[in-house]
Amino acid sequence: MHRAEAELLHHLTRRTFLGRSARGIGGLALGTLLTESLSAATRGQPGLPHFKPRAKRVLCLFQSGGLSHVDLFDDKPALHAHAGQEIPPSVKGSQRLTGMTSNQSAYPVVPPLRPGRRCGAHGTWISDLLPHHQRIADELCIVKSLHTEAINHDPAITFMNTGNQLPGYASIGAWVSYGLGSVNANLPAFIALVSQGTGKNPGQPIFSRLWGSGFLPASHQGVGLRPGAHPVLHLNNPPGVDRPQRRALLDDLARLNQAHAAELGDPETLARLEAYEMAFRMQTSVPELTDLSGESAATLDAYGPEVRKPGTYAANCLLARRLLERDVRFVQLFHRGWDQHIALSRQLPNQCRDVDQPTAALVEDLKRRGLLEDTLVLFATEFGRTVFSQGKLGDPAMGRDHHGRAFTVWLAGGGIKPGIEYGATDDFCYNITENPVHLRDLHATILHCLGIDHARFTHRFRGLNVRLTGVEEARVVKEILA
Repeated sequence: MHRAEAELLHHLTRRTFLGRSARGIGGLALGTLLTESLSAATRGQPGLPHFKPRAKRVLCLFQSGGLSHVDLFDDKPALHAHAGQEIPPSVKGSQRLTGMTSNQSAYPVVPPLRPGRRCGAHGTWISDLLPHHQRIADELCIVKSLHTEAINHDPAITFMNTGNQLPGYASIGAWVSYGLGSVNANLPAFIALVSQGTGKNPGQPIFSRLWGSGFLPASHQGVGLRPGAHPVLHLNNPPGVDRPQRRALLDDLARLNQAHAAELGDPETLARLEAYEMAFRMQTSVPELTDLSGESAATLDAYGPEVRKPGTYAANCLLARRLLERDVRFVQLFHRGWDQHIALSRQLPNQCRDVDQPTAALVEDLKRRGLLEDTLVLFATEFGRTVFSQGKLGDPAMGRDHHGRAFTVWLAGGGIKPGIEYGATDDFCYNITENPVHLRDLHATILHCLGIDHARFTHRFRGLNVRLTGVEEARVVKEILA
């Protein structure tokens, strides 16, 4: 008998047995299954963490569009010496370019847009476009040697957030929720927020699948919070329905779903039950979360003038801190607008102004409250930008194209060495010359900080033991661990 036929017959036999046994045995089995399912999101997977974690929670500040490492973190003397000259063929090599620059007749070198200065005890160069980052340099581990195969936005963003360039895979936040569960029963383990920058507007689209659960149980997908009076759609009771009525409705619905689960053994039915229960609890936890009346004027001022405008990056940074202090396991901010193909001289300063002060304030706020020590903060993007111009040199419309061969991210807190640089690029910020770090390595390192061995952290899908770091080699970047 074919294996698929055998599995189908096994399922039908089990379903028939449960359905015809007056739900006696089925009811007992369901009680155990339901209890296990509804608590799985809270307790995580058996055996995890694999070892003592340094971080309890993660904050990912994702700068969507590809921020320019050349302009912000990786200045080199050669860029100024060769300004306006053709990038040497030996540097450019045979790299695949996007269709936006592959047909250019010239590839002149463009040095950083603004000067910068050496910051912190390790003297890392940070652009004057990020003066508040300059202030927190001693808290940051700046990785200058990240690389990716993806050269277009959607596969690159998907790769960074799910470990695969193709849609349909679980996001890193869903993996963390699945593995470690939740600490706060009244809020989801994984929450995402999106803001639009003042650089490129509109920025690259941000799809909800970037915080989806993919093939993992649906209860681990991220919950997106929206700005304004209704952060979660359909969370409030409709007119004429009070909280006791909603509780009674959910109890009746739970009994129907339990009967359906007993008949079919469908885990997604139990995931729906958990979603309904979480929504009920969030009716009280979300209004308290978004009420900023208890925040001091000094705290609000530290995050900058945009903090009082719901949906801005600054407002989301403050909300992220409030989520982290409520022990939400994984918080992710997506900030759009970093895709400076054109008008670099106008767009990039605006985009930096969006994020610089709120990001620094958030890091300092976490440290002041004792949260940075066990919160891993990642400031990431999907790829960097080219050192050569896109468009005519000196034209106000000039920009920079995508560059996946080498780019910069930084980490702070939760098990990471503060105040260091790791990795290096060549004199043109174009190729990695020291300590390359692939996206898979970054993912493995994030999991390691949470006490998870990426090689042993798998989920059965389509007959394979799938993991966040994929099937190719990945390593923990131990050199940046505290």
